[in-house]
Amino acid sequence: MHHNSLPGTRTAPSLVRGVMIERTVPPPPEPGLPVRDLPDGLLAVRAAEGDEDSFAVLVQRHGRPLLALARCMLGDPQDAEEAVQDAFVSAWRRLPEYRHGAEFRTWMHRITVNRCLTMRRRRPSPLPLDAVAEPAAKDAWSQPARFAEQDAATAALCRALGDLAAGQRICWILREVQGLSYKEISQVTRTSEQTVRGRLFRARRSLQEAMSPWR
Repeated sequence: MHHNSLPGTRTAPSLVRGVMIERTVPPPPEPGLPVRDLPDGLLAVRAAEGDEDSFAVLVQRHGRPLLALARCMLGDPQDAEEAVQDAFVSAWRRLPEYRHGAEFRTWMHRITVNRCLTMRRRRPSPLPLDAVAEPAAKDAWSQPARFAEQDAATAALCRALGDLAAGQRICWILREVQGLSYKEISQVTRTSEQTVRGRLFRARRSLQEAMSPWR
């Protein structure tokens, strides 16, 4: 394992574009499963003890969905990348405090959501037209009118998402884009499952009304 040289400090490993830089010196072989096959809980324990290779697996395992989450919340790819990198740096430093009351994935979602909210307050930016991908028809390029209609519908969806209350938007993104369960969303947002269901109901109703012309 790779430990820090100064007791009581945790210098964050180098992160580039939300993904840990691969170490040039491979870790010593250990009995049992390879590091990449270990469950999140065990990787988090090892990372809390200073094992950067275990943390690298966690970054690689969860970096992509967290980038998608941050992109939906912030709209800008560079801001999203910065938010996820900051979230992983924060997680590395806070791992000794991680009590495993929630899954590591849920814990990372909460850290990332909080970081995105902080960034939105500091530098609010509109949701771009491609923040929420809309699947294009296979023959879209051969039907320009249909392609333009789909593009306009995507723009309308993005505007509708931007008009939602923050809590509703976060719950909708976590459920519809990230696929989290109601329980996980309640843990991420630190609210009850009943509150999550209520916010999702209102968000879906608002989006249905906003998107009714495109049905």
